[in-house]
Amino acid sequence: MVHEICVIYSTAPPQEAAKMARALVEQHLVACVNVVHVSSYYMWKGEFTAENEHLLIAKTRKEMAETVIRAIRDMHPYEVPEIIALPVIAGHGPYIDWVYEETNGS
Repeated sequence: MVHEICVIYSTAPPQEAAKMARALVEQHLVACVNVVHVSSYYMWKGEFTAENEHLLIAKTRKEMAETVIRAIRDMHPYEVPEIIALPVIAGHGPYIDWVYEETNGS
């Protein structure tokens, strides 16, 4: 059986990222989350903004994407957080199986 997974990206304030990642993993909504420091530059309400943020890179089953997006939104302190899901078109089979199993898909 071929399992379909996706990667969900979200930026968050550094002080919130680890809590968010842990909650997603402990609830088995995602198999794992990588947290990476990033510098973000964007326009917000007509003003140029530069922020130090953490990028959460979460892996989950494709059918869990909307649930994970809602969970991140519920935890997120931003008015309009970045939360995007990208399909995984190929990958190492045992890893994809592990993601599926960790998100209660077995």
